[in-house]
Amino acid sequence: MRKNLVTGLLVVLAVVTLLPFVLIVLNAIKSPDDYTTRGPLGLPSQVYLRGIVDFWERVDFGEKLFNSTVIAGAVAVLAVVVSILMAYALGIGRIKGRMWIVAVFLLANLMPQEALVYPLYFLAKEVDLYDTKLAVIIIFTAIQSAFGVYLLSSVLSTFPREIIEAARIDGANRWQVLWRVVVPLSWPTLSVLLVFFFIWTWNEFFIPMIMLISNDNQTVPVALGVLQGQRLMDITSQSASALLGIVPAVVFFLIFQRTLTRGIAVGAVK
Repeated sequence: MRKNLVTGLLVVLAVVTLLPFVLIVLNAIKSPDDYTTRGPLGLPSQVYLRGIVDFWERVDFGEKLFNSTVIAGAVAVLAVVVSILMAYALGIGRIKGRMWIVAVFLLANLMPQEALVYPLYFLAKEVDLYDTKLAVIIIFTAIQSAFGVYLLSSVLSTFPREIIEAARIDGANRWQVLWRVVVPLSWPTLSVLLVFFFIWTWNEFFIPMIMLISNDNQTVPVALGVLQGQRLMDITSQSASALLGIVPAVVFFLIFQRTLTRGIAVGAVK
């Protein structure tokens, strides 16, 4: 009885979660007349893809997709590398003031982006990186790695010392211990961070909106926001833009779903 109740509850939650996505898909493939006649909940009489094509051409969506992929991919990789290097020093190296440093990274995660945007804008202007993808990559590498360091330092603090001592007895130095022992054994956790960092960076809007003002450098969320703010679009075109905005992140998640599930399961077992 309890198992059936839990299953039913999960089914209801899944339906509630998927319903907005289903409505976006239905309205994205409706014509404006079809939407007016049948409403937002009605099934389309035919598949109408002109709204998706018009939106793609209007914002040069291929270019925005490339920008978002480059930024999110670079941030995910760099943030994981920075996180493991710093967490190795904090969790295994046991440097002095470890708890204070971890507390600083925790506070960094609590800092709202609105408080950071002006200093970041000023610094980017000073070093001639304003309105460049590199500036956004550096900013979000620092932001995401703050969370990564906080998480990984806690994980590595419980890393088996016997394995590290055995590697050192075999002649491994600190770098070899990190890359040949710690990283392979911690890969499930690192893969989870990699997926999260990519999706989080992909969905970022506020800082990219401030830092990327050129049309050639804008990301997908910024292009969607700017277009909807500047031009009047019907509801079907808005649904098409929303669909194109979330599909790449969903595809990325589905591709790495097994890696994510395996990483969470291994972390739970540990």
